[in-house]
Amino acid sequence: MAFGWIEEQAEARRRAGLVRTLRPRPAESPLLDLASNDYLGLARHPEVTAGAADAARTWGGGSTGSRLVTGTTELHAELERELAGFCGFEAALVFSSGYAANLAAVTALAPHGSLIVSDAGNHASLIDGCRLARGTTQVVGHADAEAVRKALGAHGGPAVLVSDTVFSVDGDAAPLAELAAACREHGAGLVVDDAHGLGVLGDGGRGAAYAAGLAGAGDVVVTATLSKSLGSQGGAVLGPARVIDHLVNAARTFIFDTGLAPAAAGAALAALRLLRREPERAARAREVADEIHARLTAAGLRAVRPDAAVVSVRAPSPEGAVRWAADCRAAGLAVGCFRPPSVPDGVSRLRLTARADLSGAEIGRAVRVIGETRP
Repeated sequence: MAFGWIEEQAEARRRAGLVRTLRPRPAESPLLDLASNDYLGLARHPEVTAGAADAARTWGGGSTGSRLVTGTTELHAELERELAGFCGFEAALVFSSGYAANLAAVTALAPHGSLIVSDAGNHASLIDGCRLARGTTQVVGHADAEAVRKALGAHGGPAVLVSDTVFSVDGDAAPLAELAAACREHGAGLVVDDAHGLGVLGDGGRGAAYAAGLAGAGDVVVTATLSKSLGSQGGAVLGPARVIDHLVNAARTFIFDTGLAPAAAGAALAALRLLRREPERAARAREVADEIHARLTAAGLRAVRPDAAVVSVRAPSPEGAVRWAADCRAAGLAVGCFRPPSVPDGVSRLRLTARADLSGAEIGRAVRVIGETRP
């Protein structure tokens, strides 16, 4: 029977407690949200939704084609200029998703004969980029600059290091300055995914590379998503103009994909301008994360100290994590639930995302619910 193996895999997932299901949410929910990636609370901000609506009325519901045909509007170009300027890079290129941006950056910058050094904790999109690239990939220990240095030293040709800046599972940050130094010792490029750093780290939310003094460097490329701190959708690659020009000509997820919808571009641009005016939102997101962590650990829970806006709480098992998240939901709190294979170390977690617009009372309520429902 065609696809007969699907039932076997489904049964294996059920036995392991790893079944995933879709849960459509209503437009208005009574749940306190610590599950989304809306770090700055901008997804529903009136200026951001107005930016989306105005762009749709002006440019239409879709971009109508790939970026190289009809999918590039003046709005896309405006967003790229302002995003590059805000983050301190020479140029930027917008994609339909952060996933597509990562695939583009890794595959286009790691040709045949090159070495890709990849952190063991990298996001799936970076891992898939390594799999699709024609270079050879070597996975090194998590956030281990010395392991990176050894891997690069054993390779004689072109090389690139790929890493998250803030890892999505535990919210810990990569040692960017050390990684950049290791790359420069061997003439390697550095490609970092700042999905969880943009809008949270750096001066006014300009990102982790900016905070590390790497913004604008000729050997550094940053990928980002517009769907987290900027409350919209889409992705971007930022770096030297020659790298961006190369992606326009060589990145398959740019050349052959339909351009980002104008509404998403308009929303992201509005959010970026709002963040410029209200840079304190970035610091507030970090403050909320620190307070959540402090209260969780004071309550005796095993929480990882956040370097940005993600707070991770260890669960006893995949089944325990699912039950814990469900009990939180029943008590009015939405939290993330990470289980294998999403977590590289096999340890299941609740994943909490701090938001700049959370009040002290809401933080207290969230911590209380998590503590009362612990397995």
